[in-house]
Amino acid sequence: MNTTVGTGSGNMSDKGLPREMTFNDDNVMSVIAYACLFLFAASGNLTVLVTLLKSRRYKSRVNTFIMHLSIADLIVAFIMLPLETAWHVTVAWEAGDAACRILMFFRALGFYLSSFVLVAISLDRYFSIVHPLSIHDADRRGKIMLTMAWLLSIIASLPQSIIFHVERHPLFTWFEQCVTFNFFPTEQHELAYNLFNVITVYLLPLVIITTSYSLILYKVSKTARRDEEERREFGLYTHRSHTYPLSRSGLISCTRAGIIGKARIRTLKMTLVIVTVFVLCWTPYFLMVSWFWIDRESAKNIDTKVQRGLFIFAVSSACLDPIVYGMFTAAFRKEARRWLGWFKDRLNRMGIYTMTPNTASEQDNFKSSESMSFRGLRPGPTGGLMAAPRPTTILSMHFVSVFTLRFPHTSLCVNNGFPVTDA
Repeated sequence: MNTTVGTGSGNMSDKGLPREMTFNDDNVMSVIAYACLFLFAASGNLTVLVTLLKSRRYKSRVNTFIMHLSIADLIVAFIMLPLETAWHVTVAWEAGDAACRILMFFRALGFYLSSFVLVAISLDRYFSIVHPLSIHDADRRGKIMLTMAWLLSIIASLPQSIIFHVERHPLFTWFEQCVTFNFFPTEQHELAYNLFNVITVYLLPLVIITTSYSLILYKVSKTARRDEEERREFGLYTHRSHTYPLSRSGLISCTRAGIIGKARIRTLKMTLVIVTVFVLCWTPYFLMVSWFWIDRESAKNIDTKVQRGLFIFAVSSACLDPIVYGMFTAAFRKEARRWLGWFKDRLNRMGIYTMTPNTASEQDNFKSSESMSFRGLRPGPTGGLMAAPRPTTILSMHFVSVFTLRFPHTSLCVNNGFPVTDA
């Protein structure tokens, strides 16, 4: 760990560099956090993708939306999370200007695509439940919404590849960083771009999602009250698989209709939980960002570890989506168990885990991929949408000794200007 001493321009390491320009204990914690998120997000979303592709019903409209949401989460898992991990290790940007622009584009693309696909899911559920007579246009409408989600995500992410570029530190000329320095002519232009990002990736999707599900819940509750009134007025006779409502039209509702209704409600619950996860994960972070814009002086007193933790918590939504899908899908749970069995089998063959079966038959079962039992496992002998290398910090904006600091959104917000450091 680097020893630091206080200076007029911030904390300086024993080599004369600002602490934020060196690999320190904060970087270690961030590397561990992002690496863990990568493992969960990659394995979970790959399992969802494989499950949907193998399922006979993967071409259903809802499953298609979930598949595109998994693709968005995989972009976060395989681009944003490894990038953050490596960046916290190197601290400086060492990949060149072209990589800076390309990676910043894909870094933002995952977040935008996730938000817009959730909007498409909410609108699809709205039309399916509130306007069920439009079911004949549902597939075409779903394709249009997914196409628009991808196009809007690409368009909204393109400015990242223009704004970001590699610059050298004015004093430590060997230190290069992927930044937005000298792009915005004024702070007002910079603020306008940041507001655009927050509105498009969070506020606007939040309004559409909230409105859609509010109308859905209103429709469901209204229908439930109407059905209850009809039962009381005309009577109801139920016998196991058939329900006979004695209504004016004399309609008979069989079990099949009940199954369809239950499936629709189950799908509604799953999508509602996924949307809730998105809102709960990202809301604390964007509240922090808004606080920074409204009152910087008070916001800068918030511990940087809290601010860093809020962003990591927001990114964790990419890990939680597969868990939610698994809660409502038996095929996913079966596929996840199969992958876990395969993984443990590989570990056993590598000697990381060993089996201690009591009988020869148990050993044979363990070797069979169809009926593996891991109850005898024990440890083996080996044991065993913006730039800056550091996570976002609001407080960092007030450290004039650090070249690498930026606005509190590592992917969507920007920082314009080099610091003034004491030699």
